[in-house]
Amino acid sequence: MPAEQRPDHAPLELERFLPYRLSILSNTVSQAIADDYQARFDLSVTEWRVMAVLARFEGLSAREVAERTAMDKVAVSRALARLVEAGRVNRATHEGDKRRSVLSLSEAGWQVHDVVAPMARAREREVLAKLDADEQAWLSRILDKLLGPPVPPRSGQRESGAEATAA
Repeated sequence: MPAEQRPDHAPLELERFLPYRLSILSNTVSQAIADDYQARFDLSVTEWRVMAVLARFEGLSAREVAERTAMDKVAVSRALARLVEAGRVNRATHEGDKRRSVLSLSEAGWQVHDVVAPMARAREREVLAKLDADEQAWLSRILDKLLGPPVPPRSGQRESGAEATAA
């Protein structure tokens, strides 16, 4: 018996369920660019997102990276371990709190970032080109409203001038 005919079950209508649709959109957009940077740099989507955040906000801890990306702390920790091992991220000890790590992109990390970020921006332009100017403005306002205000840098963090796009 099809699910819609079962009175004891109420399956989600996924094609209209906002979290599912946003996830599909995010995965589709992210994967389009990830295919290229994964092959070129052996870089996962999570690793790229971590690098993009560190390019934008220097001096974060792993916990703060997880907060800014809304990603699982374990996934961020694994990505950071790989990035440090690959020489793309530097991990130092915070001057005021020896228990806290301070993360930043290394020169090798910046070299990867400076190739991938323009690719991410180009993909963003392709997606946004499907919308007219009014729709783009509305989308931005709707996302701002749903996501809330951006998290400002904390004291001791520096906001980088580099524009980072996390695809």
